[in-house]
Amino acid sequence: MKFSESWLREWINPEISSETLADQLTMAGLEVDDVEKVAGDFTGVVIGKVVECMQHPNADKLRVTKVDIGKEELLDIVCGAPNCRQGLTVACATVGAVLPGNFKIKSAKLRGEPSEGMLCSYSELGIADEHNGIIELPDDAPLGRDIREYLNLNDVTIDISVTPNRADCFGIVGIARDISAVNNIPMQALKVNSVQATISDTVSIKIDEPTASPRYLGRVIKNINVNAQTPLWMKEKLRRGGIRSIDAVVDITNFVLLEIGHPMHAFDLSQIEKGIIVRYARKDEKLTLLNGSDVKLNDKTLVIADHQKILALAGIMGGEKSGVTQTTKDIFLEAAFFNPLVITGKAREYGLHTEASHRYERGVDPFLQFTAMERASQLLIDICGGEAGPVIDVTHEAELPAQATIQLRRNKIDRIIGYTIETQKITDILIRLGCEVEYKDNVWIVKSPSWRFDLQIEEDLVEEVARIYGYNNIPNANLKIESVMKPKPESQIPLRRVKDLLVDRGYQEAVTYSFVDPKVQQILYPEYPEIKLPNPISSEMSVMRLSLWSGLLDAILYNQNRQQTRARLFETGLRFIPDENCEFGVRQELMLAGIVTGNLYEEHWQLPKKNVDFYDLKGDLESIFSLLGCGDQIQFKKSELPALHPGQSAAIYLNDELLGHLGVLHPEIEKKLSLNSKTLVFEINLAKISKKEVPVAQDLSKYPSNKRDIAIIVSNTIPAADIILECKKAGGEQLIKVTLFDVYQGENIKEDQKSIAISLILQDKSRTLEEEDITNIVSKCVTALQNRFKALLRE
Repeated sequence: MKFSESWLREWINPEISSETLADQLTMAGLEVDDVEKVAGDFTGVVIGKVVECMQHPNADKLRVTKVDIGKEELLDIVCGAPNCRQGLTVACATVGAVLPGNFKIKSAKLRGEPSEGMLCSYSELGIADEHNGIIELPDDAPLGRDIREYLNLNDVTIDISVTPNRADCFGIVGIARDISAVNNIPMQALKVNSVQATISDTVSIKIDEPTASPRYLGRVIKNINVNAQTPLWMKEKLRRGGIRSIDAVVDITNFVLLEIGHPMHAFDLSQIEKGIIVRYARKDEKLTLLNGSDVKLNDKTLVIADHQKILALAGIMGGEKSGVTQTTKDIFLEAAFFNPLVITGKAREYGLHTEASHRYERGVDPFLQFTAMERASQLLIDICGGEAGPVIDVTHEAELPAQATIQLRRNKIDRIIGYTIETQKITDILIRLGCEVEYKDNVWIVKSPSWRFDLQIEEDLVEEVARIYGYNNIPNANLKIESVMKPKPESQIPLRRVKDLLVDRGYQEAVTYSFVDPKVQQILYPEYPEIKLPNPISSEMSVMRLSLWSGLLDAILYNQNRQQTRARLFETGLRFIPDENCEFGVRQELMLAGIVTGNLYEEHWQLPKKNVDFYDLKGDLESIFSLLGCGDQIQFKKSELPALHPGQSAAIYLNDELLGHLGVLHPEIEKKLSLNSKTLVFEINLAKISKKEVPVAQDLSKYPSNKRDIAIIVSNTIPAADIILECKKAGGEQLIKVTLFDVYQGENIKEDQKSIAISLILQDKSRTLEEEDITNIVSKCVTALQNRFKALLRE
């Protein structure tokens, strides 16, 4: 935001220097990037009038003039500017004047004609880079007056960086509010008189998208003189604000934009057919913009249209055909409130960046439209003439943002600032910021003003109080920090320890984006809805990830394309699941995921060349569960997931609660993603295994253990884990370990069956087990297996 100091001081004029003012702005959060003089250093330049202008007898491009500077004698001056003419009021550097660059004006002869001065352009005075001729001043400019005084050139422009949360400071009024609050002095009130309607003409307005545009105001102004000259004072304020003067109508809307921070637009009324419609564009609709560029729109772009065509990109730029031209007589003036989320990123999407979009993206005061409309209407009638119709107001009150009511606690503000500010000072600061304040029992109930929609939570108010009170006024204090040993429960395993375990097993940690390619995610999870980003970096990063697999698969593909055929990666991070029962409709879960591909071992002459398989990955996971102390409660069950091979995948359960999945990536997916080798993946929910059972010391038995082996024949659909679990249940405390040591399918075994051999380790803490005891326990196990699985004891 660029503005002149003199304009700011018209609103608020503290008795401080320019340097102090710039420092106050910076300390108030409006960082000053640059302070520049509005003109170069020069003296001796006054206002004059060209009384005579004749062609130079010896030069085609020069003219001989006589200039009146308010003295008895006229000055003879030779000028080469193309716009030099009789009757023009100009800036005249007299003999003895010193121009920027220490250029001194002397009497001279140019091609034989005397010249007693110089008629100056803006560039020659260091005011602007304009080279199209000498300065043209209003006819009523006082002759002989110093040009520095007349144009108020003893001024500076201040360029500030406005943070995204301070959209109210995109107007000179918003900046003045902050300076008023900092210095605790009143500013000039924004007084705008209503323009009475002298005609009854209106235009119908229909808002098809009230969520995107809750308020739209319009007004018809007829019989204006669009070729009227913009006043010099307005041109100067626009120029010092970094905006070029175009014509009176555009200049007025730009002036309102700089003054109160509200964008406006004027349409040629004759180009509007049947009325205004605020709607989303239809796919592939086209529009030629004011800058001459053609854009093809998508169906997520809000537009202002009539019943036949699009007139403008809402909040960004008007269309060429509906714009005000030199032949325009009647205009339709608009002032609207657009939802910032609807405008954000749209200008950039079409390769544009405008003053309007810059403000609408950050948000404007939803109650400022009436003020903007009346201010612009009054300026238009004063400068361009014309007759104004009534203000047309279409507002959906329920869709307008509400002013926030925030509770500010005394202990909260003291704790965050680290210093106690007097209660009355805090109340005064909040009132000076425009808030409605009530204080009771060490609590402030604060209603934020409509222009400060960034004030939403308690911390926002704390920041405002510290900012206005002055960070420099908060005394420095040595922090007293007491070292306290925090307890570290043995039941909590730090995530770092899990990562170290995977690194020890040959994995490398990867960090991928939380937003992924929707095409890849659709392949992995075809049945899940997507969470789309409103303004993605690119189309390949436009949805939130449902799983960490999407990013890891991209990483594996990246490595394989660079001849890294053996890879082991893992990642920890959040996944985002659509869930209407959660805040914002999204459930976030901390996950641990891994991916392996290629050979089991590094290439070595002594090690076998073997591809990694399901059981290798399962072993890595079992080591994690063992570390977390939940290995005995983990179950791997057959599962079908669209992303995984149906015969080589499993669901992981912890005490009958789904923990995650592992398996081989589906061959069709490997083909679609152009992976050149079998790829295995796993993913588990870390939140469900963040704690482990603390081991409890037990007495070791001093009596010998006994081992018995049994072989049973069961259906090949029965998991070995279920058989082991059933044995543990049936054997009781004396059965201390069950181990699977052989699985056989082949001769003498039916095709739909398998032979499983298990070892039973038996031991008692109080005595040596007799053979009868051992036989009894083995029999219980066999009986349990026969009853549940119809197992046959193999002889």
